[in-house]
Amino acid sequence: MSKPLPRVVKRLYSLKEAAVYLGRSDWSVREMLWSGKLPYIREGKKIYLDINDLDAWIERTKQVFGVK
Repeated sequence: MSKPLPRVVKRLYSLKEAAVYLGRSDWSVREMLWSGKLPYIREGKKIYLDINDLDAWIERTKQVFGVK
């Protein structure tokens, strides 16, 4: 009996997957790329976003209500 393979966590997300992860539209994520808010990887015509960069953007833009 063989051992099950360990689960590999996906690091690179397509533009559509990143949009779902962030809860935004595809075009909203594209605008974030164009404005330099998110770095990306281009492989030919495909665009990929690193999950670590998505998480870092979330942390940078978090706000607490009533605190400036």
